[in-house]
Amino acid sequence: MKQTKAQGTWSIRFLIHLFTAALTILIFWLLGFLVKDIESTKGPDYAEIERRHIDQSVLMKKDLLEKQIAEKERLITNKREEQRLASDSSQNLQRTINQLLELQKLSIQKAVSLTEAEKENLSVSLKHFLENQKKYQELNKSIADLTSQKLQLDDEERRIDQQIEQQRKPAHEEFQGLARSHQLRLALYQLLILVPLLLTASYLLIRKRRSVYFPLLLAFGAATLLKVGFVIHEYLPSRYFKYVLTITLMIVVARILVYLIGIIAFPKADWLIRQYREAYERFLCPVCNYPIRVGPRKFLYWTRRTVHKILPQHEFVGKDEAYTCPACGTELFEQCPSCQQIRHSLLFHCDHCGAIKEVK
Repeated sequence: MKQTKAQGTWSIRFLIHLFTAALTILIFWLLGFLVKDIESTKGPDYAEIERRHIDQSVLMKKDLLEKQIAEKERLITNKREEQRLASDSSQNLQRTINQLLELQKLSIQKAVSLTEAEKENLSVSLKHFLENQKKYQELNKSIADLTSQKLQLDDEERRIDQQIEQQRKPAHEEFQGLARSHQLRLALYQLLILVPLLLTASYLLIRKRRSVYFPLLLAFGAATLLKVGFVIHEYLPSRYFKYVLTITLMIVVARILVYLIGIIAFPKADWLIRQYREAYERFLCPVCNYPIRVGPRKFLYWTRRTVHKILPQHEFVGKDEAYTCPACGTELFEQCPSCQQIRHSLLFHCDHCGAIKEVK
């Protein structure tokens, strides 16, 4: 007979589950570091590909045009600043001239002539005002000329950009193809490492599922499976990944379903003993779930959910007797060969003397 494995206290079981989860995370991180190191492999150089497809003389011409345009913009900015200063000076002169003219008008009304200094100031102010106006017009013409030249340079730059863009298209296409090949190569390298680890973990989980070190194997298998899923999701296009994921989940679910059906159709000893123990606890036949009406429960009715709510109203003082399920004919209670007391027929040990019985 197979000995029952010790379960340990709830705190120990909790710590085992907790550290299993922690170990899963650590293994996942370790695999992540390995994947990152593989991803650091240098891929195609776009600059090198572009140099092979684009005429370098065109690029040099574009650089020259950009410098010329920048210089024109700088000159236009300087001319506009000079124009602003000339305009401010003209406005100041305009106010001075207006004041002098107002003085001249008052002097004429009062029949008093302007002084020589005032006349000189008026003459100088008018001269400077006209010079500023002339300078303002010259600056305005210079700005217009520079702006026209800049627009011509902009048009030429646009034509060159179109020419470069046409030459850049095959470079883009070549780079995208090389980048895709590089990504597939990285995915292949990563899967060549992860898939054998996953297969090894699956093999150990199946072969060592009853081992006391099963949580270690479970952490290793879960972390590897997650990392494989992330790698496939990262490199496989989403239109294909959804099919891979769905088919994989279908296989997993179908395998679990077959396993559960097998437990019912061809149960193992551990599962049977667990099923028998739970059924006895609820006073139900382990084979057909018919109520076990013995002792004080002989005339009661209950279900699996209400068994602990339906309690006998008086203490049973009768004698235990052998009992067979009237629904399926399974012997549920029998006389123990060792102590001659009534014991459970489908459990290993007698609850009176502890004698062991082989349960089929």
